[in-house]
Amino acid sequence: MRELNAAQARQYIDALAVFEAHEEAQSQADQLRGGMYWHKGPARAPESSYLIRTQTGGGEKSLGPRNPETEQIYQQFQDRKAASSARLSALKAKLTEQQRLNRALRVGRVDPLVVGVLDRLAHTHLQSYFRVVGTHALYAYEAAAGVMVDSDAVATRDIDLLWDVRRRLRFATALARVDSSMLGVLQKVDPSFRIRSLQRYTAVNQDGFEVDILRRMQAGDDPHPLRLSDDEDDFWVTQARRAQVLMDSPPFSAVIVASNGRMARMKTLHPVAFIQFKRWMSELPERDPLKRRRDALQASVTETLLQHYLPHLKTLGATP
Repeated sequence: MRELNAAQARQYIDALAVFEAHEEAQSQADQLRGGMYWHKGPARAPESSYLIRTQTGGGEKSLGPRNPETEQIYQQFQDRKAASSARLSALKAKLTEQQRLNRALRVGRVDPLVVGVLDRLAHTHLQSYFRVVGTHALYAYEAAAGVMVDSDAVATRDIDLLWDVRRRLRFATALARVDSSMLGVLQKVDPSFRIRSLQRYTAVNQDGFEVDILRRMQAGDDPHPLRLSDDEDDFWVTQARRAQVLMDSPPFSAVIVASNGRMARMKTLHPVAFIQFKRWMSELPERDPLKRRRDALQASVTETLLQHYLPHLKTLGATP
């Protein structure tokens, strides 16, 4: 592995600050989605009006008749919304600038498609239902450490997303707000994504890049088999051994950078949990020998990152 040079490290720090400020501004703007308006009263009292709060999903709620208190609520909302919109716009422009600098200084090397998928999940508020597991998690660890590990350790043409089946009802509601299917969400990133006919938990694009969606082994009242939506062309998530252990492990996140400079937050496993999982995978006698060797390499690389760059995370319960 090699450390980012001084210029790259400074640029990543600057870009990260802007990215996180933009995240916060976006979160505040999301809280102000919808609007307010004055609704005229009934015909018998046309001079009266009521303050109505609208939601993005089409719902409305009356906040009461027009009076000094509701007029203040209305004005405060409009002022906050205007200020939030102005701040978000300014930070979007600044983020675009930082991403151009990322590309110029070669700060990142992640496949832009990966960053696009993660950005889409964040934009649609679906990211909290998934964790990135497998090889791509290494990009989060190296970003936190300020290094780039050898390409042999991170070479892959697929990304594994571990879905939290325990939150399936909330997920269904969230998905319905933004699309008819999970495949549809991915197709907003790359329209060529299609579900593989013989491996229904995998979507593949025209370049052969795959997105796999995994879940824990069936437990309790988990339905199985399980499709992510009512769309007949959507993912059927597959059960994965030890997936419950991965879902229960402490979370970890880092902002990764694509080769084109774009940025996204990756939510994944605590690095110690990743090491333990990869060690277990590397010792499975039925697993392909080439994959076992790669599992062992990835565990070793992550241990080196913890030892030399992320010592505060060497304990599983440590806060990222």
